[in-house]
Amino acid sequence: QVQLVESGGGLVQAGGSLRLSCAASGQTFTSYNMAWFRQAPGSERTFVIGISGSGRITNSYANSVKGRFTISRDNAKNTAYLQMNSLKPEDTAVYYCAASRYDITPRENIYDYWGQGTQVTVSS
Repeated sequence: QVQLVESGGGLVQAGGSLRLSCAASGQTFTSYNMAWFRQAPGSERTFVIGISGSGRITNSYANSVKGRFTISRDNAKNTAYLQMNSLKPEDTAVYYCAASRYDITPRENIYDYWGQGTQVTVSS
């Protein structure tokens, strides 16, 4: 069993930065690919970016965040991070981290564990 706890969300002005953290407890952290999803008000949850267990491979399918968001992980600390720069009001959402033993894709059904989410609000 793996527990994921996100932190670092909050209110920020447009153009600002935030770093989200996802702390994992339980089984071997490196066995899991990690990903960040987000869900804006009134919208479905969508994949943002993911990283392999080793940290060598990252995937991002969201063109809207490319060049602005970066994912990383510190396996010694069992923590994954989402660095968000040049934030825009449309980045406002609840951000979730998720863990998968299988892959890094937008398909939610491959993720074994989810965090509870952290709210990010970007004001204009």
